[in-house]
Amino acid sequence: MRCIATLVAALGLQLAAMPASNAQAFVPDRADRAAAIKEGNVSWYTSTPFPLVQNLADKFTQDTGIKVTLLRTGGEAVLRRFLQEYGAGQAGADIITMSDAGAAGGLTRKGIFVPFKPDGFDKVVEGAKDKDGHWIAQRVHLIGMPVRTDLMAEKDRPKTWSDLTDPKFKGKMVMPDPSFTAIQLTVVGMLSQKLGWDFYKALRANDTMIVQGHQQVFKTMQQGERALGAEGSDPRSFNNGKELPNQTVIYPTEGVFEICSPVAIVKNAKNPNAAKLFAQFMLTPVAQKMIADNAIHSSRVDIAPPQGQPSLKEVKVFPIDLDHIEKNARDLKTRFSEIFQ
Repeated sequence: MRCIATLVAALGLQLAAMPASNAQAFVPDRADRAAAIKEGNVSWYTSTPFPLVQNLADKFTQDTGIKVTLLRTGGEAVLRRFLQEYGAGQAGADIITMSDAGAAGGLTRKGIFVPFKPDGFDKVVEGAKDKDGHWIAQRVHLIGMPVRTDLMAEKDRPKTWSDLTDPKFKGKMVMPDPSFTAIQLTVVGMLSQKLGWDFYKALRANDTMIVQGHQQVFKTMQQGERALGAEGSDPRSFNNGKELPNQTVIYPTEGVFEICSPVAIVKNAKNPNAAKLFAQFMLTPVAQKMIADNAIHSSRVDIAPPQGQPSLKEVKVFPIDLDHIEKNARDLKTRFSEIFQ
């Protein structure tokens, strides 16, 4: 599964050409702004990277006066914290953003999220939203292999995921822990299925450093400790969208991972109106442009891709089986841990 269907654009053109009587206009759900302002606060659990996460929260507060109480950590850590609290009947989040569309689908089936289709819902790429609005992708990451251009000559860089097993990369690689970040969980799930667990055993033999999340991958590489990320996104996304003279990202020839980051409103939230207003804000062109300006793809088809990056429909995508990830998440984390302990 990928986050965008290549036929959407063509289909959209066909619908646009139809008489108005044959095409049903989308009518968005609306948040009660007055009620949201009266609540005065929204609690957001999120895996959105720094500094983008703070910029979005600050912009929402600036526009509404509503304070954003922020818990920011890796996608799997976000889910773990949320589920522990929700299971105890003490949900701390009004709205949650993760990086695991499979988990979002599972929680939707359990009735944990509130359906809400704000303005712009119809502009979100197919596959990046629940059809009833229980979750909507806040952003879409293209996952490849970040590299220090000053520490690794172009002729020496990997071109495929399989190349990472080459002994010449021993002691040069770093990657995140799938128990902390949902993006890495997806990558591990698919690469172990496609290339076998021997692929990760070879990365272990290559002395690959394991860090918590993608923020730490970026930091480790910027400090010069490692020259190659065995998995990661555009390094500019951790640098306020600004160019880095010494880092870029390699898109493997087998395909990049196109990973959606769902945002969802929690059932029985303490601040339900503020949560809806925040979800509504998250899908606005202003917020989505902030995301694209931070070198992460917007989930809306009408927002241009980040500067210097291909559009979602232009890249070769590594297939993702979300059902496999959801059903085998625990086993994938355990097997990875056993190899790298």
